[in-house]
Amino acid sequence: MTQQELAQLVQEISLSFFDQKFSHQVKINYRMTTTGGRYHLNDHHLEINAHFLLPQYHDELIGIIKHELTHYHLHLAGKGYRHCDSDFKTLLNQVGGYRYTPDIGLRRTKKVRYIYLCQYCGQKFRRVRRINLRRYVCGICGGKLVQLAPK
Repeated sequence: MTQQELAQLVQEISLSFFDQKFSHQVKINYRMTTTGGRYHLNDHHLEINAHFLLPQYHDELIGIIKHELTHYHLHLAGKGYRHCDSDFKTLLNQVGGYRYTPDIGLRRTKKVRYIYLCQYCGQKFRRVRRINLRRYVCGICGGKLVQLAPK
């Protein structure tokens, strides 16, 4: 999907669901990973995550655009545009937008590298980073920790 096609889609959604025209820019952001879109308060443009522009994520893209347009129209109307505001929640439910960005596998998961074992109670601790065994003890019983993996 190109920038012009995205702008046309945003215009159509704005007119059909909000009965108002969208008169600002829509940009594609190729660096977003955890968010679907972003509304900028200062110049009122929208940014959409480029990963959701693929054909298999069309339904998710529609929900994200509805979410960002909810911010847009409420902010310009002087109403509560933040996630915690009741105006935002009400309008988002009315138009059927997503409250949270759907997970399509872009979020990075941290892999457990180190496993520590308490010598007294047997509790295992999984950590991404290494810990200093002379400084830290078991949080349950205060016992001494030993490193199991990697050795």
